[in-house]
Amino acid sequence: MIELKTAEVIDKMAVTGRFVAETLAELSALARPGVNLLDLEQRARRRVEERGAVSCYWDYAPSFGSGPFRNVICLSVNDAVLHGRPRAHVLRDGDVLSLDFAVSIDGWVADSAVTVLVGTPREQDARLIESTRTALDAGIAAAVPGARIGDISAAIGAVAASHGYPVNLQFGGHGLGRTMHEDPHVPNKGRPGRGLKLRPGMTLAIEPWWSASSDELRVDEDGWTLRIADGSNGAHSEHTIAITEDGPRVLTRLD
Repeated sequence: MIELKTAEVIDKMAVTGRFVAETLAELSALARPGVNLLDLEQRARRRVEERGAVSCYWDYAPSFGSGPFRNVICLSVNDAVLHGRPRAHVLRDGDVLSLDFAVSIDGWVADSAVTVLVGTPREQDARLIESTRTALDAGIAAAVPGARIGDISAAIGAVAASHGYPVNLQFGGHGLGRTMHEDPHVPNKGRPGRGLKLRPGMTLAIEPWWSASSDELRVDEDGWTLRIADGSNGAHSEHTIAITEDGPRVLTRLD
């Protein structure tokens, strides 16, 4: 069942969203060569505790994972693109780091992800990351009342296609609100005019992710981290939005 949120609830989700955005901005600034991923995890834990938030990842145990997650943030490096378990990895110059963070405050969730370049950027990685950001903006622009999920998916997929990037349909965006993952699923490729009609009060996490050369994934030894099968770097961008009468409202973007 999809719960339509009131304006008051959307405002509460925006409070959560601002905290998520601020935390990601802080951690992104700390992601420099020589920094250990576990240091970023610990900083995220302190932020969650100080704010009185509840991590959506701690004890998260869906069917596709291996036991409880037991971390508060996903940190995915280079060919790891989704669900990266923080580990004792020291960031190196040229690494591509995706940070995916979701918490609940006063019972309402927000979820966002960013991908950053560590140290000296490589042109192909910068282009890959920018494509996911462009696709995220396109997906958000399509999220208007009366449109359909397929319109969001088609807008995202068109950006990937324009770069020649393949799209995996197993993992994509999703509804959220009281919990991190709710209906509906929002694929990163689709046909316009198809799927569930968008209504004011719906809240969605839209999250384009891909690599330049493969849409196949393999699971790391930790049972969680998803890596691009051919070893190429991946990128991931995500915002939580609300569908309103006036159009999409982004809840996880800093002013």
